[in-house]
Amino acid sequence: MANTSSAKKAVRKIARRTAINRSRRSEMRTFIRKVEEAIASGNAAQAQTALHDAEPLIMRAAQNGVVHRNTASRKVSRLTKRVKSLAS
Repeated sequence: MANTSSAKKAVRKIARRTAINRSRRSEMRTFIRKVEEAIASGNAAQAQTALHDAEPLIMRAAQNGVVHRNTASRKVSRLTKRVKSLAS
C-alpha cells in the first residue's frame, strides 16, 4: 500500500486514467466488432459505413495512448482491405 501522500495521489490518478482507458478501448473494440459483423453478413454498404465510423475512433484511441499508433494503423488497414475485398 502507498505510504506517502504523493504515492496515494498517484494511485488515485492511475485509477481514474485506467477507467478512462478501459472505456475508450472497449468503445474501440465495439466499433471494430460492428465492422467485422457487417463483413461477415456480406453487406458491403453497411461494412463501409461501419468502417467510416470506426476509423476515427481507432485513430483517436492511438492519439490518446490507449493503443500504439502502429497498432491502430494496422487495424484500420486490415479492416479497409477486408471491406474493399467485400465490395469487389
